[in-house]
Amino acid sequence: MIIKIALIGLGNVHKRLLKIIDDKKQRIENEYDLTFQIVMIADSTGVAVKEDGYNEKFIIDHKAANKSVKDLPDFIEARTVHDVLKDLDCQLVFESSPVNLKTGEPALSTVKTALSRGISVVLANKGPIVMEFSKLHQLAQQNNAGLAYSATVCGGLPVLNIAKRDMIGADISKIRGVFNGTTNFMLDGMLNGMAYDDALKEAQERGAAEADPSLDVEGWDTAFKLVIIANSMLGANIGLKDVDVNGITNITQQQLETEAAKGNTIKLVASAEDGKYSVKPMVLTKDDFLGQCNGWEMAVEIHTDIYGINYHKLWEREPIPTAASMLRDAVNIFNSK
Repeated sequence: MIIKIALIGLGNVHKRLLKIIDDKKQRIENEYDLTFQIVMIADSTGVAVKEDGYNEKFIIDHKAANKSVKDLPDFIEARTVHDVLKDLDCQLVFESSPVNLKTGEPALSTVKTALSRGISVVLANKGPIVMEFSKLHQLAQQNNAGLAYSATVCGGLPVLNIAKRDMIGADISKIRGVFNGTTNFMLDGMLNGMAYDDALKEAQERGAAEADPSLDVEGWDTAFKLVIIANSMLGANIGLKDVDVNGITNITQQQLETEAAKGNTIKLVASAEDGKYSVKPMVLTKDDFLGQCNGWEMAVEIHTDIYGINYHKLWEREPIPTAASMLRDAVNIFNSK
């Protein structure tokens, strides 16, 4: 089965996704009878369409040469993503453009356009699913389109998949987690003598930080993930306004050292319990599960009535596992049809 794809965004995640699709092409064909063909690419400079598909290596090299979509020979003047998607022959949209904290746009409109046409969508962009969780699911169902977004939460750690697939019949009473690898690395780096700005710079250079790093350090990236988890796993129907959010911008090296001397650590913790939702730096003992989440690790702790307490952890220094999660979502959508 050939799956024609529109690739929205050409940043760190999608660059890795292109390489994974190229590297794993034969395996995906052999094991799942799927071939992914990228027929549209869009970034902030515009849209390009190639009906017989782009070569992944060509696009990787094109981006490595600091070129953008407008530099492609198939660039379409004066047409937006929405215009092109209205009549594009494709079955899947990969959306990984920068997050818009206030409105979710332009990604939100892109997703709606695709789902309205029955085109499945895989998201790494958290904005649309946070802004209109219920509406997007309804739109997908009405038009028999797939909608998947496991890459929006903790990269390669399959938090949403675990709950949906492996916790059938469970009541989840509590979720705690360290959901942002950038801030977790920064706190460890500061404890070990790195300056705040240097730690953030390294995270940006590795492609781990958000395009707007204030989303990481001010706690909003973690809050987005908490909203997605609460709505997907708890049926909470909440938005960002329901989350008490505090980031790490006021945490100092001295505070970290003082707590370390006591056998403690400071982590940016997301919590959902008893209808209350928060993101804030917390002092934890070093034998606490989340207290043992170090450096580039992310972790989640899920309390259930029939599956016990689940503990899951991931080490992710670069966005390769996040990109791999998008591939996983795509395979799952078309394997289930």
